[in-house]
Amino acid sequence: MSGIKKLAGQTLWYGVPTIASRFLGYLMNLSLPLLFAQPATTADLTQVYAIIPFLNVLFTYGLETAYFRFSQEGDKKKLYDTLSVSLIGSTILFTILLLLFRNTIARWASLENHPEYITLMAGIIFFDAISTLAFARLRQENRPKRYAFARIAGVVMNIAVVIIFLGFIHKYVQSHRDSFLGTIYNENNRISYYLIGNLCGSILTFFILRKEFTEIRFRFDAALWKKVMHYAYPLVIVGMGGMVNDMLSRLIYQHVVDLPEHEAKTQLGLFGQIYRIAVLVTIMIQAFRMAAEPFFFSRSKEENPQRTYARVMKFFVIACCFMFLFISLYIDVFAWFFEAIDKPAWMVGLNIVPLLALGNIFLGIYYNLSIWYKLSNKNMSGAFITLAGAVLTIVLNILLIPRLYYLGAAIATFSCYLFMMVVSYVMGQKHYPVPYARKKLITYIVLVVLLYLIHLGLVYLWPNRWFNLATATLLLGFFTWLIVRVEEKELKNMPVVGKLLYK
Repeated sequence: MSGIKKLAGQTLWYGVPTIASRFLGYLMNLSLPLLFAQPATTADLTQVYAIIPFLNVLFTYGLETAYFRFSQEGDKKKLYDTLSVSLIGSTILFTILLLLFRNTIARWASLENHPEYITLMAGIIFFDAISTLAFARLRQENRPKRYAFARIAGVVMNIAVVIIFLGFIHKYVQSHRDSFLGTIYNENNRISYYLIGNLCGSILTFFILRKEFTEIRFRFDAALWKKVMHYAYPLVIVGMGGMVNDMLSRLIYQHVVDLPEHEAKTQLGLFGQIYRIAVLVTIMIQAFRMAAEPFFFSRSKEENPQRTYARVMKFFVIACCFMFLFISLYIDVFAWFFEAIDKPAWMVGLNIVPLLALGNIFLGIYYNLSIWYKLSNKNMSGAFITLAGAVLTIVLNILLIPRLYYLGAAIATFSCYLFMMVVSYVMGQKHYPVPYARKKLITYIVLVVLLYLIHLGLVYLWPNRWFNLATATLLLGFFTWLIVRVEEKELKNMPVVGKLLYK
């Protein structure tokens, strides 16, 4: 249990700032319906944020995971210096290329009316990319306070800039058109201030991490770099394939859907908002990954680490099941919110959120399973799994989006992550067997889906809001009771949970 307790502590230290920063950003994104009545207005922002993850994978090319892997052996300072020189040089080169081909990229992404979005995007990616190794070093050296401060400060700056421009300055300009602010404030392109806020947050984060950059010695060990690249280059394929699976539907939506331009943008804006609700699950998954990756590598040298990995998976799946129930059982609350603020256009499509949330749980399980190829130096196997998932995603998106619109995109995402999870499990058990509690975990997942369907049926029979909330709470309580009973032996040994539940 000591390994689980250590991981839980690390997840708390590194996960809380990640959850806090992502949740603050998530709330800011959810504010879009408050500011823009029509979903089509936000389609360009959805498009930009579908491109950024692809470029982040390209700009960082697996160096973060490689740093954790190779910091377990050899000179850590030489490793950090070599990889930092590589990252800074490549980031400058890639950013210049982005700016040179700005107009071409804008046309390809249906952003030809706003090429400035590409410039802002390039700035965001530049500062985020060169901060990657600094954050990895803080995690590897177990310096959570500095890590947390840098993460949260960037998001707070982002939110502050957006509030200032879309709140205070916007109101001021309404009554002072001839003022200096009135002449520079772009009333017709308010969505751009989300990107400006993001850029300001990324710059502040870079400034906070300046000590990590000043400690870089510009020395480059070519032999070490080649060794690291041999390990890391399959991770680029994994990352790119992962982004195809995660972002492709939003990236190509306007190109494959057979609708007029404005309607296509409306659909994309709606799908982007639906996805933001579903990825509440991935906030927790990302927090877990921040702690789990260095933890898994550090545990790999110990006796029988597979037993620890199996227990980690069990608690991870249980946590994901709770997140799924929370989102799916209370999904109507989002609809009531949009109804209350008189933005009915945003209520469309909320019924597909549980499908996306379940798909993201499969993605989280896949992340856990992926430790087999990272520890056994079979990263190309992970690349092939991800590429196969990417092919499936592309085919399903092209086939289903024109017929089912964003439901088709959701089915494609769900199918891809289910496929990757199953294939990774089968291959992992051959090359790096881990005694996962397979039957129990499948039972938990099937059960929460059944509880959601029961709630859906009950609400269909009696569409009363108080009945809706009451039955949702009862079903969530039932699952909580079941876990407490079934996992009593494990939970009793946990220092805080055990005392609370089994006094």
